[in-house]
Amino acid sequence: MEYSDVVIIGGGQSGLAAAHALRQRGLRPLVLEGSGQPAGSWPRYYDSLTLFSPARYSSLPGLPFGGNPDRYPHRDEVVAYLLRYADRLDAEIRTRQRVRSVRRDGEGFAVAVEDGTELGARAVVAATGSFGRPYRPDLAGLDSFTGTVLHVADYHAPEPFAGQRVVVVGAGNSAVQVGTELAAHAHVTLAGRAPVRWAKQRPFGGRDLHFWLSVSGLDTAPLGRFVRTPPTQMVIDDGRYRAALARGAPDVRPMFTGIEGSKITWSDGSVEDVDALVFATGYRPDLGYLAPFGALDRRGLPLRRGDVSPAGPALAYVGLEWQRSLSSASLRGVGRDADRVARRLSAHLAST
Repeated sequence: MEYSDVVIIGGGQSGLAAAHALRQRGLRPLVLEGSGQPAGSWPRYYDSLTLFSPARYSSLPGLPFGGNPDRYPHRDEVVAYLLRYADRLDAEIRTRQRVRSVRRDGEGFAVAVEDGTELGARAVVAATGSFGRPYRPDLAGLDSFTGTVLHVADYHAPEPFAGQRVVVVGAGNSAVQVGTELAAHAHVTLAGRAPVRWAKQRPFGGRDLHFWLSVSGLDTAPLGRFVRTPPTQMVIDDGRYRAALARGAPDVRPMFTGIEGSKITWSDGSVEDVDALVFATGYRPDLGYLAPFGALDRRGLPLRRGDVSPAGPALAYVGLEWQRSLSSASLRGVGRDADRVARRLSAHLAST
């Protein structure tokens, strides 16, 4: 069996940040990425996706994003940045290495890959993040729906929905952005259990919201220990999306109450035919490979104390939503968590 000091599972922003932090401490991690390139979930997001944080606040440690620091990078720019970051890392990255399971092996771990390979590691970093497992609520009657059902993770562009009746389920950034984009091509309703909550992109004029989050310390405050259920996402807006919803493109309604065939029933009792349901209902941590290890609860969420598993200090996490702070699952914040994990793992491995 091939052995490494640390195996990092996931080669997106979290895994790359973890690899950089571990190399800074003299360790040689092995990064295993399930897809064909070390860019995480970014290549699969919808075509028009643009970051809500400026480039100056969207970098991983050791490599500035580049270009105009005040611009809002497009999805493809993020992919190119991550590939550039991976290329400059002094760490081994293996792609198309999807991990099937992790188990205890003596004082370390055995990491089983779907191709049948098994790798040994003294420590493991689970860095598959919070965006690899799309979440779709289990709604009564959904299995009977005869139209198109997809999660926003599988949505790419509005043209296939031209002229259709579409309901986008959700009230966060992706729901509003996708719903507004679709409304130029289709009749779209945004349906949610909670109202849309707004945050101004530039709350005090010229400075972006992320400047204020940074200088106030809110972006890095260790609030994750108090957050058991992530709060409702606020929609960051420069005025365009609020205006779109105000003019009914898309319109906004409370969550529908029933589904039967092609019809949905609204909370006011009205019934109408719908062609497509698009769920912008978020994601759950993609950590199924830890189930055999007993590191997950019954919902598939990680059992953890801060950054590490209760099973032992050599199994750590990077990239979980609210792992430590508001920015833990973001490009701007994951590096801080990765550095803390690398410091702990380095000390642990040096003592064993």
